[in-house]
Amino acid sequence: MNQPYHPIACALHDELEALATLRRACRIVFRDDNDQTGVVAEVIADIFVRDREEFVRLRNGMLIRLDHIVSIDDKPFAPTCRPSFNFILSL
Repeated sequence: MNQPYHPIACALHDELEALATLRRACRIVFRDDNDQTGVVAEVIADIFVRDREEFVRLRNGMLIRLDHIVSIDDKPFAPTCRPSFNFILSL
């Protein structure tokens, strides 16, 4: 699944940073490189950029590209630069 990276909304990025700061485990649903859905419950250890793509590194070492995240703690995580007001209101 070598698709071009699509930046995520700033509000969603802020949510990831807050979760990383709190160091609490969260349930992340994501699409893997084979476009299969995966689920992991883990602490976000880092958020970083590599080759113009943004990733989270989980405490267990797993990397997930931000635009592959489907939801976090059952909140939709749409890969778009436009703010997701439904996501923001559900915080």
